[in-house]
Amino acid sequence: MKHIKHIFFDLDHTLWDFETNSDIAFETIFKRHEVKVNLQKFLNYYRGINEQYWKLYRDEKITKEELRLGRLKDTFVKIKQQADLQLLERLAVDYIKVLPNNNQLFVGAHEILEHLYVNYKLHIITNGFNEVQYEKIKNSGLTKYFDKIITSEAAGVKKPNPIIFEYALEMTKATSTESMMIGDNWEADIMGAKDAGLDVIFCNYNAQPVSENIKSVSNLIDIKRYL
Repeated sequence: MKHIKHIFFDLDHTLWDFETNSDIAFETIFKRHEVKVNLQKFLNYYRGINEQYWKLYRDEKITKEELRLGRLKDTFVKIKQQADLQLLERLAVDYIKVLPNNNQLFVGAHEILEHLYVNYKLHIITNGFNEVQYEKIKNSGLTKYFDKIITSEAAGVKKPNPIIFEYALEMTKATSTESMMIGDNWEADIMGAKDAGLDVIFCNYNAQPVSENIKSVSNLIDIKRYL
């Protein structure tokens, strides 16, 4: 892989353990707002609903505000618990504030970044919200590793749209042939980057069946096999 000079990482679910940190955030805000809820039951439904909403958001079918409120509203409906619009809005705002205060990373995150940033320019490409992603990166001690942070809000489009990858290459003065994308989302990170001409490594944490011509790892440290 000697031709690779720039490595673009996804953040959530790739380096930053979104599910764990999100669970802690919900526990915190439910206590703060005195919401009496079976937390585990709420989280079991929320995870799938949140994933569906993010797919709609990536596909430009809903707005940021519809994502933030809709995923909460639908989860409360699923668990058959009343939550008025005022409460939903307070929870949505507080969740975004509290989320970057919890910063568990996947095992090996710092080790692999220490290994890579000596020899490559490292960057982030994320569909997450600006006001949250920068805080996550700073609070989890990742700032020193990354040269550029490319967000979908800055680019005006979301992964897997090829425009965000073109924007990232322009921002970093990189070419597609010397660049690699590492991420956990097959559609947004892997297919999106491949369609834009980048090499890819799939963080296949859930052991999905993958074509042999796609570089795939089950944990972050295994990236050393390729880079």
